[in-house]
Amino acid sequence: MAKAKVFETSDGGKSVWIECPGCGIVHAFKVGGSAQPKWDWNGSVDKPTFNPSMLVNKDDPKSRCHSFIRHGIIQFLPDCHHELKNSTVELPDIDL
Repeated sequence: MAKAKVFETSDGGKSVWIECPGCGIVHAFKVGGSAQPKWDWNGSVDKPTFNPSMLVNKDDPKSRCHSFIRHGIIQFLPDCHHELKNSTVELPDIDL
């Protein structure tokens, strides 16, 4: 299994999905194409790296998830709502 799954998008880009062990949902990073916002991605599904950080539910502190993903490791930032805030863990294999 892989840590990320890649889907082609209609605008010529890709959507790279990871399963978040903190909030328990899938986060999608848009790379290439014309979609915004857009992330830089190292092209790896086994040890993905994305820039910049991923901020989910920025306007809702009760469900916010904010992280950096580097070489297949996810670093949760202090403004996350879940129990993994301030933690660094390996990304799980994605089950899609």
